[in-house]
Amino acid sequence: MRGKRSKAYKKLMGAYHQTFGFREPYQVLLDSEMVKEATKCTMEIPAALERTLRGKVKPMITQCSIRHLYKLSSDEHPNRNKYIDIAKTFERRRCNHHELEEPLPEKECIESVSLKNGQNKHKYVIAAQDKDIKHLFKEVPGAPTIIIKRSVMLLEPMNEISKRLRDRSERDKFKKGIVDARSAVKRKREDDEMDIDERSDAEGEDAEGEDGDAPKPAEEKKKKKKKGPKGPNPLSVRKKKTPGAAAPAKPKPAGAAAAAGGADAQAKKKRKRKHTSGKAGEGASESTGASESAPAASKPAPAAAATETA
Repeated sequence: MRGKRSKAYKKLMGAYHQTFGFREPYQVLLDSEMVKEATKCTMEIPAALERTLRGKVKPMITQCSIRHLYKLSSDEHPNRNKYIDIAKTFERRRCNHHELEEPLPEKECIESVSLKNGQNKHKYVIAAQDKDIKHLFKEVPGAPTIIIKRSVMLLEPMNEISKRLRDRSERDKFKKGIVDARSAVKRKREDDEMDIDERSDAEGEDAEGEDGDAPKPAEEKKKKKKKGPKGPNPLSVRKKKTPGAAAPAKPKPAGAAAAAGGADAQAKKKRKRKHTSGKAGEGASESTGASESAPAASKPAPAAAATETA
């Protein structure tokens, strides 16, 4: 139960933060009845306030409340001195009622200190056990109230006036956010249109200055890209080779072509017959011998020719 209560109190104080501007350390204004009740329950007031409000606190008490503690009789209240000692540890809130012979009732004193035109001007958290004080702050917007019930310190729920103000502020913030968003979009459109007009004017001036012709129209709207499956990266894809297409020959310079022609002619002139080894060599020699004897046999001997004539 304690965990649920602490979460609820944290959320409630967050609402007071956002709507009414409460900040740490919280100024907690106590009355004499709260001091007496906490002492009876053997409760350390600063630590209990920090646990309840989920943050740092600054306990405060008015001069009239301390004077009421001094007026207690020791017979009826044997812990009178203890009450006073605990109250002295808190910060004294000056109410300027010390000049009076009798202290003001605590309700009037706390009301004069904390309220101005029905508003909790100084953002006080009211820790009070007096019924009149609790009833007074039920009609004040933005006034958190702490009580002790069955030896447990409790933070009372937000009153109806505070709830209405909170809901109204949330609606105003929501509407303001919508209006701001619309105005931002409108401003952006106007800026874009102004930029387009300026660019078109500049392009028209450049065209008139260079060619003397009429200015070009405004930039065409960019085509919207169709969404769909993306193809492969064209740089990483190997190019297809067309069949039968030969690669074009690179042109050579004239000097290089002439030098290449002369070198080819020299290579043709210097060509030599290759001789083979072994049987191929013997066959080659026989063929050469037969070729030599053939012309000798074709010519007749001179002596034989002379005898025949005779």
